[in-house]
Amino acid sequence: MKRPGQVWAAWAAAVAILAAAAPARAQKAVMVVRHAEKVDESDDPLLSAAGKARARALARHLGTTGIKAIYVTQYKRTGLTAAPLAAAAGLKPLVIHSDARQELVDRIRKDNPNDVVLVVGHSDSVPEVLRLLGHPEPVTIGHAEYDNLFVAIPMKGGPPTLLRLRF
Repeated sequence: MKRPGQVWAAWAAAVAILAAAAPARAQKAVMVVRHAEKVDESDDPLLSAAGKARARALARHLGTTGIKAIYVTQYKRTGLTAAPLAAAAGLKPLVIHSDARQELVDRIRKDNPNDVVLVVGHSDSVPEVLRLLGHPEPVTIGHAEYDNLFVAIPMKGGPPTLLRLRF
C-alpha cells in the first residue's frame, strides 16, 4: 500500500513537469487511463462500486489540471469512468470508437493542440495510444490493473516524456 506522502509527491512531480512542458509543442499533456473496475465480463458492463469510487478519485486528482477535452470509447465503462471529472469540468466527453486509435490521436493533435486532455480507454488500447503519441517503449497493463494513470508530455524533437502513476 502506498503512503499518502508518496502519492502526493508523485502528483506534485507530475504537475511540475506539466508546468515546465507548457512551451514545448502540441499538447501540454495527454493523460491516458484505462476504464475503472467493471461489474462483470459481459460485453458492455457498468462500473462496480470500486470502479465508481475510482472514477471519483480520478476526478479529484485531475480536477485542477485544466483538462479541456475528454475522449472516451463507445463502451459505457469508459464514459462512466470519465463522468465525475466531466461533470466537475463542465465537459461533454467525445466518443471515438475503440478501434480508431490513430483517428483519436490525430483528432487530439488537431482539435486540442495546446491543451491538457484525458483519454479513457482499455487495457489493449491504452498502450497503442501511447505508442501513437510517440512513446517508443512497449507498455503493458495487467488484466486486474485499473489504477494506472499515464501522463504523456510532448517534448520538442523527441518522444514524449511518459509518467506512469497509480491512483
